[in-house]
Amino acid sequence: MKKLIFSLVLFAFTSFSVMAQDAAQQPSNPNAAEITFVKTVHDYGTVTQGADGTCEFKFTNTGKEPLILSRPQSSCGCTVPTWPQEPILPGKSDVIKVTYNTNNIGPINKTVTVTSNGKTSRVVLQIKGTVVAKPATTLPEKTGDQGATPISK
Repeated sequence: MKKLIFSLVLFAFTSFSVMAQDAAQQPSNPNAAEITFVKTVHDYGTVTQGADGTCEFKFTNTGKEPLILSRPQSSCGCTVPTWPQEPILPGKSDVIKVTYNTNNIGPINKTVTVTSNGKTSRVVLQIKGTVVAKPATTLPEKTGDQGATPISK
């Protein structure tokens, strides 16, 4: 009985493995949309606390079918992406805007994962840099006028 059960399990495992290999070998759609970014990393460098943390990632649909973007996912709530809602036609370009909240001081290393119907279905965009504190604003010191004479009434 044990041999029979073992044989059935082995047969099922082998069948599923062969089916998975067949699925992996199916050719992809040669006419599919394809998202191609000008850059996938934006380096803010050093930015001051509270500064504008918006950058843009320009992309082009280099495929032959319309490109449809799903909701990009950021690695945290301090990074907010906005993306085109309508399909991007072949040969056309658009941008994904990413806004980072620069109120927190320290290093920036965040990602936005873009999912689409393209041949490359997932692309990870990265923002990096460092947020530094605002310089303290100081009032100029009042200097006394050494040659002035006070007026008395």
